[in-house]
Amino acid sequence: MNSIRQVPTRVKSRRVETNLGAEREHFDKQQLSSISKAINSTEAPVKEKHARRIILGTHREKGAYTFWSYALGLPLASSSILSWKFCHVLHKVLRDGHQNSLQDCMRHHSSLIEIGQLWGNLHDKYGQLVALYSKMLCTKMEFHVKVRTSSPSWLDPLSLPRSAVTRVSPSPPCSFQLTVEVFDYMDTELRVAETVLRQLNTSIAISTLTAGQCRLSPLIQVIQDCSHLYHFTVKLLFKLHSCLPADTLQGHRDRFHDQFHSLKNFFNKARDMQYFKRLIQIPKLPDSPPNFLHAASLAKHVKPVVVIPDEPQDDEDDDPEPLIEVGDVPTASSAPTQFDIFDQTFGAPNGRFDDRDQQIEGLKRDVEMLRAELERVKAEAQRYITQLKSQINSLEAELEEQRAQKQRSLVENEQLRMELEATRRRNAEHESVQATFSEADKRAQATEQRYNKLKDKHTELVADHADLLRKSADTERILTASHQTHEEVERIKMQMSLEGERLKREADMTLEEQKFEMEKLRRELADKMAEMTHIKSTLQSNEKAGMELSGSMTSLQAEKERLMRSVSEKEAELSSLRQSALAEQSSLQVEREKSSRDLGNLQSMLQEKAGREEQLKQKLLEEQFSLLQGTVSEAENIIQDAVAKLDDPLHVRCTSSPDYLVSRAEATLASIDHVKTGHAHFVKDMADAGALVRALTQFSHLAADTIVNGSATAHTAPVDHADRLTENCRSCAVQSLAYLKELKEQASVRRADPAAVRLIVQKILHLGQELRPKGSDVRQDELGDMVDKEMAATQAAIDEAVRRIDVSSPRLIFIKYLQKEIAEGGRGAATLKEFYARNSRWTEGLISASKAVGWGATQMVESADKVVLHTGKYEELIVCSHEIAASTAQLVAASKVKADRNSTRLTVLQQASRTVNEMAANVVASTRTGLENLEEKDTMDFSGMSLIKLKKEEMESQVKVLELESQLENERLRLGELRKKHYGIAGAALVSDDNGVSSSASSPSHGSSLSPRLQQKPSVMKKPNLAQKPSLPPKSMVGPA
Repeated sequence: MNSIRQVPTRVKSRRVETNLGAEREHFDKQQLSSISKAINSTEAPVKEKHARRIILGTHREKGAYTFWSYALGLPLASSSILSWKFCHVLHKVLRDGHQNSLQDCMRHHSSLIEIGQLWGNLHDKYGQLVALYSKMLCTKMEFHVKVRTSSPSWLDPLSLPRSAVTRVSPSPPCSFQLTVEVFDYMDTELRVAETVLRQLNTSIAISTLTAGQCRLSPLIQVIQDCSHLYHFTVKLLFKLHSCLPADTLQGHRDRFHDQFHSLKNFFNKARDMQYFKRLIQIPKLPDSPPNFLHAASLAKHVKPVVVIPDEPQDDEDDDPEPLIEVGDVPTASSAPTQFDIFDQTFGAPNGRFDDRDQQIEGLKRDVEMLRAELERVKAEAQRYITQLKSQINSLEAELEEQRAQKQRSLVENEQLRMELEATRRRNAEHESVQATFSEADKRAQATEQRYNKLKDKHTELVADHADLLRKSADTERILTASHQTHEEVERIKMQMSLEGERLKREADMTLEEQKFEMEKLRRELADKMAEMTHIKSTLQSNEKAGMELSGSMTSLQAEKERLMRSVSEKEAELSSLRQSALAEQSSLQVEREKSSRDLGNLQSMLQEKAGREEQLKQKLLEEQFSLLQGTVSEAENIIQDAVAKLDDPLHVRCTSSPDYLVSRAEATLASIDHVKTGHAHFVKDMADAGALVRALTQFSHLAADTIVNGSATAHTAPVDHADRLTENCRSCAVQSLAYLKELKEQASVRRADPAAVRLIVQKILHLGQELRPKGSDVRQDELGDMVDKEMAATQAAIDEAVRRIDVSSPRLIFIKYLQKEIAEGGRGAATLKEFYARNSRWTEGLISASKAVGWGATQMVESADKVVLHTGKYEELIVCSHEIAASTAQLVAASKVKADRNSTRLTVLQQASRTVNEMAANVVASTRTGLENLEEKDTMDFSGMSLIKLKKEEMESQVKVLELESQLENERLRLGELRKKHYGIAGAALVSDDNGVSSSASSPSHGSSLSPRLQQKPSVMKKPNLAQKPSLPPKSMVGPA
């Protein structure tokens, strides 16, 4: 009894497996419900609760496998709204889902491209949006995969800290290329946003209606992406400008400016919409883009932070959602009592549960209640953590803004300090100007003193000049008085006048120089005075500005101290929040450890299950290989049976055609390809031998069929070909058995190769093709010469026949002129040979009909000669008449295909053909009349016969009639077979080389017989040889002209 009460270990494992299966089934059901509710054809935005369940599902299973397994079944090609909402949910999964979701989504990259191309080709508003959205998602996935590959330690390359930007790409070329890729990424995001806003502006829908919200809801994720991309681009461009010349990055700056204005316009429009005001806080961008040429502008850059406020819980949610682990955990109040699986199966001991079982059930209910309470606590903790994170984000945004304001204050202080230094430099320059002015004043005073001295000297010179004049007058008086000579007086007078003029000029020049110097000094003095006045006014304004700057510095210093205190307070508040978050995390860590212990137990059970699965897999491999061995054994038996038939005496009488052998060999080669494909699939997956088994079955039958038919074909082939064909059939069997033996062994199954078998079968195929009947080959460039040659031979044969039977022939010569008319009219710029080569089929038909007409005329002449010589039969004339009529009709038909409908030569030719038919009919009628006349002359006289002799003759006549009927039936069958063979040869050889006919047509022999080896009709019109008939008297065969 105690052993029954104890629950076995295997029952416990089954119970755990059942619970895991139930949880997985519940998870799949919940994911399917969320996906179907989130992604539908209703023109309404995706509910956040459904998207959140899908995202939590990716974290639970550590990937997006379940999401894609259900998403691939959605009819995305039938509804553009459905595709739009699918792209929205996929965008959320890529942003907030598990990190492995990116690899799962990349597996369906091509499907996403196909959806975008499909809707991009249709004229539908949502279709155009789907095309742009799918292209943006593909660009996003490709960018993240590439950056993650280059820096796998970061999960999100767009959320890097400031110090990590320099580590993304250490070399300038990598940074240059990465910047281009970020620009492309930003372009796709902005293109989606601009298209949505443009459609919203041109449509009636507004942001408060569901139709407008359905288009606007994905822009929340677009805003989040663009804010990260903008910050990341600014950091990269500043880094590039520190490494590369500014001219090299001109294209980057222009592209960034365009994106900056587009992004700012997008943010401003979205910020004014009522729909976004309650869902997202959109950051403001600066009025102008950063100046990348000035490195100090990096300090002015403020990272745009997007804040998502807390969303109220939806009361309409009929199924509460777990955070990470999704499981259907019944509570004590809602779930009925779950009895033990062992007791449910075998019944409780004595029909009731004992106290221990009741205690176990009570403990289970307590555990379930505690688990539900734990889930509730986890949910509350997660919500609290989310709220704290949102507060932290808002505080970080404020802190970032205050830091930016602090940075701007420092920049302004630096600018004021620089202006103060400039003012001081101007004061120093003013002092130097003052010193220069004092020096100039001193120089002016010295110049004025010099001017006074020169003025005094000039006065002295004037006085001296006056004295000299007076002396000159006195001298004149003295000279006059003294009666000196005239020459001496003049000389002295001239000297005195010259000296006076010289002194006067020197005095004037000195005066002018002094006046010019005085004017120059006065102008310089006026300029210096004006500059001094300006400097004094500037100095006064600078002193006022310095006082104002001092006041501003004092106020800025006070503002700085206030901001520092505010930052300290915020940091203290942030540290307290972090401590509370750490406390919550420590409490959650305890719960995680407990969950990890439970997970360890589950993993051990899963390992046991994996061991059992490995055993089943090994058993499956053994069964598949045993199946392969059985198939190989059966294939060996089939091929060995085929080889045994080669030495069977009964098989010697069997024959086969080369065509059938070629078809069997080609089918065998195709089956060898299938065997090779199946073998490769089996080597790759040895648990699936179905393809190889099917291919081996087909190969064995076809190979055996090829061997048997090869041997049968060798019975009718020449000795050399027969020996080679038989030897190759035996080699095919040997190589096939060797290949099957390799497949039968476990050690050699992987290296088995049917190449040797393929080589032997190809040899058999080649021998079969050699044994096929072949017609003579005529090159296309010889067709033109052959047409003229055959036409001439035909006309010569007809003329010879007319000459020999001495009758007038119809004008069949017009066929030659008509043929030339056709060639001249249809060749254009080409030559006749090129025309015949281009229309080779028609030319070959014309040649064949021409040969047939010539052959028929020759045969008729020879048959007439034999009838005359009593060695031929009248039936030969009848057959030749029919043959000539048919050949003439074939020749006219071949000419009518290419001839002009209104051609006179075609009309004459048709008239000649009708004349030939009439003449042939006359020949047949005359022949039959002659036969009837001969039969009438042969009278039957039975008057001298007795009754018994008459009875005997009657019986012999009946026997002869039966024999003749049997011969007639056999000859008809033979005629039918001959015609079949004739048509087959005519299809294989379109042009026949008949030298015998040409020679007989040019020089006929009256004593020749109708042997097919000497006189043979062209293969197109071949007829059986005529039987011999008793000699008859000659008949004339004159027809109408």
